Amino acid sequence: MVNQLYSHPLFNVRTELLSRDEQVSLSYQRARLVMQTYRLTSQDVQFCSSRFWELMCDPILSLDIALFTILAAHIGLTIGTLSRHLRRRPDFKPLVQRLLRFDTVGIYLLTERGHGLDSFNIETTATKTSDGYILHTPREEAAKFMPASTPSFNIPKVALVMARLIVDGEDRGCRFFVVPICNEREMYAGVHSTRLPPRSGTGPLDFSITSFDHVHLPPSALVASDINDISKPARPLEAWWNEIWRIQLGTMAVPAPWISAIKSIAYIGGKYSMHRSLLGKNNVPTPIITFRTQQWPIAHATAVGMIMANWYPTAVRYAMEEVSDPSLRHALSVVIKATVCRHFQRCVSEVAERCGAQGTFEQNYMAKIENDGKGVIIAEGDVLTLCIRLFSELLQKHVTIPLPDPSSSLLAQHAASLMQENADLFLSLNCEHRSDAFNFLILPQSQTVIEAIGHALAYTAAVEAGLPQPILDVYECAIIRQDPAWYSEQASITRMEQRLREDAAVSAFMPHLDEYLDGLGIENYVSAPIVSDESWKGYLEHLPVFSGNAAVPQMAVFQAVL
Repeated sequence: MVNQLYSHPLFNVRTELLSRDEQVSLSYQRARLVMQTYRLTSQDVQFCSSRFWELMCDPILSLDIALFTILAAHIGLTIGTLSRHLRRRPDFKPLVQRLLRFDTVGIYLLTERGHGLDSFNIETTATKTSDGYILHTPREEAAKFMPASTPSFNIPKVALVMARLIVDGEDRGCRFFVVPICNEREMYAGVHSTRLPPRSGTGPLDFSITSFDHVHLPPSALVASDINDISKPARPLEAWWNEIWRIQLGTMAVPAPWISAIKSIAYIGGKYSMHRSLLGKNNVPTPIITFRTQQWPIAHATAVGMIMANWYPTAVRYAMEEVSDPSLRHALSVVIKATVCRHFQRCVSEVAERCGAQGTFEQNYMAKIENDGKGVIIAEGDVLTLCIRLFSELLQKHVTIPLPDPSSSLLAQHAASLMQENADLFLSLNCEHRSDAFNFLILPQSQTVIEAIGHALAYTAAVEAGLPQPILDVYECAIIRQDPAWYSEQASITRMEQRLREDAAVSAFMPHLDEYLDGLGIENYVSAPIVSDESWKGYLEHLPVFSGNAAVPQMAVFQAVL
């Protein structure tokens, strides 16, 4: 679908000129517009159809991360979790239809303030009674953190709340329950939402701490195909993972807007650097893009944006259509998220700094999106924690990720070598994965190795897709920069040779800069005024101007005192 959302008035608002609550309200309005535009069905969501991924990858989401946050939980988690049960639970259909129309917002209350990523050990309880369940938060640490649950923005909300099912005093494991949170004006009885302060420099949302005071739920609130099956699972941890199955898909989905963000950053920084000039010799204006220190971050972000945009859809398609093992699908989700998110963090800070003071202002996108990015690092699993868990499973051979042939590229050789190096170390330590030796010597390598796998896969996909050689070469040099010692020790590329390779790559890249920036396909989604002098002057006209006729005070005459 050719998406024209960016031309809609809701997406042509200078949000930095609005109050925080006006920005939040705008994000909810935008979410409804996006839902109405895409018109997803429950099957689209359940089976992650091409339209589902088209929405997740729409560049419009990178313009408003609060909007993306709303939709990621609403569609991917809430509707997605319910969709699996619709065939045997027709009573869920009216709710799902309201959610699909965005008449009601769905939120996902899993994490608790005192437990963080250790969600298997949550404390919220749902105690079975003769006529349903009593949902209760036993202490402050058990309050749900931090989905947006306030009634402040004129839209009803319903939550999937994970709680420990208690039957006759016995803990029957963690289950989800459908819980109405608020109507358009106020909270429902027994539900309490404490609005959190804003996160610094981000797209605001009504993030909250949510607790429950003996809230009565009907039997039908249990999210299950058979509401009468409240038996204790034989394998509680395995059952818990089955309950939160949408989180694994969420891990794969949340990086999508950051690829568009990387492309936006490259475009903004590149265009700004072409017209921003210094006075050089003989007072002749010299564009700052002529300096190699300016060229590298632009080339780097452009290459990363193009290679991630090429790899992401192919990686998702492979994971969703060709992988039947849930463990391997989750492993690929972790590799995708870690690779995209860490690339984003490196590119945005580098380009923003090279845009000087302009790079720090909200209207120029980079400073705000960098802060927003810190949230996605945590969403659907903290990147480092995900890498630790996956790396442990890889070394114990619980899961195997197919890697490119090491002889196919330097990056493939790097990934294979790091895996083998740590596998050999694990074997030599003769320890188990919860030992101090594993903790101290192996776990710190987790993220580095998982990223290396992503780099190799992405590079291989780019070669197969026929991306321009200068893009491939700049990307390769960017990865070498992250681990120069290995490339010197194992690939025999000395530090000076690494520098010369980088020089050659950027020199080949720069004559095509305009072509590559246009090829990012992001221009229509970029509103940063610094991309041209004309857009900056137009933006300046809308800013408040202060003037007056106050008389300058007369300075008093001071006498010297001896």
